[in-house]
Amino acid sequence: MFACSQGDIDRMINHPSMPPKGTRHTLMFSATFPEQIQRLAANYLNEYLFLTVGLVGAASTDVTQSFLEVGHREKRDKLESVLRDIGGEKTLVFVEAKRVADFIASHLCQAGFPTTSIHGDRLQREREEALADFKYGKTPTLIATSVASRGLDIKGVACVVNYDLPKAIDDYVHRIGRTGRVGNTGKAISFYDCDRDSGLAGDLVKILSEAQQEVPDFLQRDAGSADFGGGGGMFGGNRDIRRGVST
Repeated sequence: MFACSQGDIDRMINHPSMPPKGTRHTLMFSATFPEQIQRLAANYLNEYLFLTVGLVGAASTDVTQSFLEVGHREKRDKLESVLRDIGGEKTLVFVEAKRVADFIASHLCQAGFPTTSIHGDRLQREREEALADFKYGKTPTLIATSVASRGLDIKGVACVVNYDLPKAIDDYVHRIGRTGRVGNTGKAISFYDCDRDSGLAGDLVKILSEAQQEVPDFLQRDAGSADFGGGGGMFGGNRDIRRGVST
C-alpha cells in the first residue's frame, strides 16, 4: 500500500499488464471522501463497497481542538507563547505561503526555538533533511505548507498549529489529523483572524460540534453572520452519491 497522485494512478491503471477494473481488487482510503473524489474514484472502481468509520470528513475525537482569536500582526508573538507552553514537544505549524514558512522558521530559530521548514520550493534533499531533523527531534518545530505536508505520517507529533487557517475545511481536517494518530491523543491550536477567516467559520462550527468540542463565541458569531460553508468545504457526510443515501 502506498500513496500516489492521480497521474501515477492513471499510468498504473492504463498499463497493459493491469487487469480491467471488473477483474481486480482496488481499495481506496481517505479521511475525507467528497462528491468530486467519489466521481473520480468511479473511473477506477467497479461496484465498490462504501465503508465508513465514524463521519466521513469529520475530525478525529482523539484531537483536542482549540481556537485563538489572533490578529495578523499578533501571530508571531502568539506562536512563540504557544511553543513555550508546549515545551519542546514535536509541533507541526501550518502556513499558507512558502515565503512565510521560511520567514517564520528563521524568526523562531533566532528566538531560541530550533525550527526547520518544508515547502515546494525546497530541493528533495532539503525536504528529506528537514523531515529527518523533525522526526528525530533535532528541530522539534516544523513549519509546513499544506501541499508539502500531504501524506506526512510522523510519529509523536504532539501538537498541530494552524498559523494560517486553510481556505477549505477538508484541508483543516487533514492538517489536524497529523496528530492524535493510531490511538494516541493530540492537540490542534488554530489562529483565527476574523478579517481573513470568517468565511470558514460555519464549517469550523460544524466540525467542532460533531467532535463534541467547545465552540468559541467568536466562531459562533461569524458563522451566524456569514453564508454557511463559505470556506470551500467538501463534506461528503456518510453519503454514497451512487445511491443518495447514508451508509
